[in-house]
Amino acid sequence: QVQLVESGGGLVQPGGSLRLSCAASGTIFSINAMGWYRQAPGKQRELVAAATNGGSTNYADSVKGRFTISRDNAKNTVYLQMDSLKPEDTAVYYCKAIARPRRWDLSRDYWGQGTQVTVSS
Repeated sequence: QVQLVESGGGLVQPGGSLRLSCAASGTIFSINAMGWYRQAPGKQRELVAAATNGGSTNYADSVKGRFTISRDNAKNTVYLQMDSLKPEDTAVYYCKAIARPRRWDLSRDYWGQGTQVTVSS
C-alpha cells in the first residue's frame, strides 16, 4: 500500500513562511494527483491546493497568491510553500495522494497523518 509522511509544520509568526513536504512510499504503480488539505478546530477539512501529474494546479481562494504547490514526480513528493501566513491559516495540514498501488488496482485516496501549522505572535 501507499504511505504518506508529512514534515515541515511548526509555529510561525504572522507574515512568516513555512514549507511542507509530503513523501509517498510503499507499493506505488502510479500517482494521479497529490494535494494538501487542512482542518482547523471545529471546522471541516478543506482543500488547500492540489496538483495533477499533468502539471495542473488549483488553490483555495483563501490561499491564492500566498501558497504554492509543487511536485517532484521522480521522488513521489509534493511540497507546499506557504508565505505571508495569517493566524487563520492555523490548522492541521494533511497530504493526500490519489494513487494505484499496483497496475491492476483502482485509484483510491491515501492520507498522511497530518502536521500542525500554528500562526501566532
